[in-house]
Amino acid sequence: MRNLENKTFLLLTVFVTLAFAWVLWPFYGAILWGTVVAILFAPLNRRLLVVLPGKANLAALATIAIVLLIVVVPLVLISIALVQEAAALYAQIKSGEINFSVYFQTVSDALPAWAKGFMARSGLGDFGAVQDRLSGALTEGSQYLAARVVGIGQSTFEFFISLAMMLYLAFFLIRDGDKLFVRVRKAVPLNQAHKRALFAKFTTVVRATVKGDILVAVLQGSLGGLIFWLLDIHAPLLWGVLMMFLSLLPAIGASVVWLPVSIYFFATGAIWQGVALVLFGAFVIGLVDNVLRPALVGKDLKMPDYVVLISTLGGIGILGLNGFVIGPAIAAMFIAVWDIFPASQSGESDAPPADDAGKPPA
Repeated sequence: MRNLENKTFLLLTVFVTLAFAWVLWPFYGAILWGTVVAILFAPLNRRLLVVLPGKANLAALATIAIVLLIVVVPLVLISIALVQEAAALYAQIKSGEINFSVYFQTVSDALPAWAKGFMARSGLGDFGAVQDRLSGALTEGSQYLAARVVGIGQSTFEFFISLAMMLYLAFFLIRDGDKLFVRVRKAVPLNQAHKRALFAKFTTVVRATVKGDILVAVLQGSLGGLIFWLLDIHAPLLWGVLMMFLSLLPAIGASVVWLPVSIYFFATGAIWQGVALVLFGAFVIGLVDNVLRPALVGKDLKMPDYVVLISTLGGIGILGLNGFVIGPAIAAMFIAVWDIFPASQSGESDAPPADDAGKPPA
């Protein structure tokens, strides 16, 4: 009888949890980023509590104010400028003022004889067909990107509702995060070593993805947009944002944007602009990843680049922008669970030392 009651209660727990998740699903983005903000800024809140002992509400409010000042306000201002720039670019492409066919023809005409011969031997000798395909792809891609950004601008009300929910949730998670962490940890039906390993892995992935990958991508995109602006290239902010997103993907990076532009400069005789863009792209934008990422992420993530790439692209395909965090987090938890599983079957443990067992993620 007791066993039946336990199974019934377990089924009830699973059902209620799934039902609650279903109710919250429309706001999962706000909940996700509220949780991310709480994890990232929890150490700052603890430092403020040292300065403001016994004033948890005030410390949490101060933390949220700092988040608004250094993250939200700059993001809103950049988004407004991005929507305006994207709308102007979309209008120029639609009117024919910007024509990628002309750009491609200019580059193809400037190719040396050996390059044209190589393309002919490779089956790419039909410049007309190649030009049509590439220019069509570039035009469609640019129009799609610009239209998506304009669409984001048209959803301003929903954006601010989600933003308010995210900050509201982040306040309570920051204020009560340590207590909630302890309660969740106690409720998870695993042994202490496995719980410690899984929670540590989840926290590491969130911090590595946001503090490392996104910060590096923002810096690379900002530098790319800056050099595009200095070289008077159309829509530098929009291309900077595109470089930022591409920088989030291992083995792709911002060079997918700036390298074709440098080739166009060389083809049109703008030698110094081409040289400047190549040098800046290779030695400034490129080195940001090699210098900053190891310092920000460290060696704790321990996921191969191909796993990060596939999980990030899969997460984006299913969940959109939120997939940048959720995709790698699921991949890391998958690897952690399968690392623990063989040890659990043999009665051993690969978890960290026991002296960290009761500590919330810092």
